[in-house]
Amino acid sequence: MTRYSNRVIAVLIVVATLGCGAAAADQSKAPEVQAPTAYKELGNWKPSQPGDELSKGKWWERFNDPELNRLEESLNISNQKIAAALANVNAARALVRQARSQYFPTVTANAGLTRSRQPVGPTGLTTSDYSATLGASWQPDLFGRVRDTVKASRYSAQVSAADLENVRLAAQAQLASTYFALRAQDDLQQLLDSTVKSFEEALDVARARYTAGLDSDESVAQAETQLKTTQAQAVNVALLRAEDEHAIAVLLGTAPADFSLPARVQELNPPVVPVAVPSELLERRPDIAAQERAVMQANAQVGVAKKAFFPQLLLTATGGFQGSSVADWFNWPDRVWSVGTSLAQTIFDGGSRRATVQQSQAVYNATVANYRQTVLTAFQEVEDNLAAVRILSDVIHEQDSAVQAAKRTLDEADVRYRSGIDPYLNVITAQTALLTAQESALTFRQQQITATVQLVTALGGGWDISQLR
Repeated sequence: MTRYSNRVIAVLIVVATLGCGAAAADQSKAPEVQAPTAYKELGNWKPSQPGDELSKGKWWERFNDPELNRLEESLNISNQKIAAALANVNAARALVRQARSQYFPTVTANAGLTRSRQPVGPTGLTTSDYSATLGASWQPDLFGRVRDTVKASRYSAQVSAADLENVRLAAQAQLASTYFALRAQDDLQQLLDSTVKSFEEALDVARARYTAGLDSDESVAQAETQLKTTQAQAVNVALLRAEDEHAIAVLLGTAPADFSLPARVQELNPPVVPVAVPSELLERRPDIAAQERAVMQANAQVGVAKKAFFPQLLLTATGGFQGSSVADWFNWPDRVWSVGTSLAQTIFDGGSRRATVQQSQAVYNATVANYRQTVLTAFQEVEDNLAAVRILSDVIHEQDSAVQAAKRTLDEADVRYRSGIDPYLNVITAQTALLTAQESALTFRQQQITATVQLVTALGGGWDISQLR
């Protein structure tokens, strides 16, 4: 028995050594990507000050809006998409623990009572059989199959964790964009309300001139048409604002009926966003981190598929008691035990294992392509929003000049109309041009601050890959 055990142990040591060597051949690493040295659209971008960087996690604080800060803090607690993503993370972590359990033996306990009757003698024989056994089985991870399974599960959990941060960042950006859209509607509402007052005064002037015989009823009708059209625009702004407010409520996990945001007029002035070198983007985007971990998970799955070519060793042991009564358990003949080992190896499967490996390798290649596409898309999003913020600054400057020119035109048209030189139609044309220019200026400012939010999002917000456990 001793010689036999020594031989078995020696064989297992050799097999384990070969298995460890085979398992160590598989290495997991992220695929290489070529990052540009600088962003093309950076142009004359204002450089950030030393030590100026996005706030860790709370990137929205750069906009210096206390109301936005309060909403974002509430979002992180009550948004339902974030809650669902967090549940997925917890489920993935449980799968990691489940995979790790394969490192340990399985222990089972059994207890039983059997009564039976045998046709012995004239009345037969009834017997009882009591049993209680404790068993254990263990499959040593000789070739790293369990190790690769655990590794794949761990990477899958990290994918879920990165997905959670990506969902969180997207929700934060959507909230900020919707919030600034609502504030833009507040600014537009004030503009239209003040314009309506100006048009009411213009209508009074037209009516007074018509009553005095200095103008025609046509001018009065034109003034009324312009006033009513602008009033309709003002009412429509209220509808758009209500929709934005409802969207914010849903983002905060609140029914729209239970949420309201008081109107407030404010300047939409975006902050300067610090932009690092492109290579750092690979460590700041949670979606890139998710794809990177997905590549590692796919690589681990290839390792799991390859381990199917190696034999599996199973060690089993059972021990317990069996007898016609519980009291007999303490007698040596009623004690039972068994110890065994088995080594299983698939000889022929028609190419099933090879096909599984090929499938896993194909999935790995597809995941690598998806990772590289995600990186390219990230660079594009940064370039797009850099261009948007920079170009819109020039557009706003030109549009502000257009507003000033439209005001001068209106002043001149009003003077000429009151002097009886030009018809009222010239005044209406100038008023319409001024309102259009002012609305465009507000629209461009909203676009710029939205582009700034999207730029911060494209840069990964305040997230960093070091936060991914």
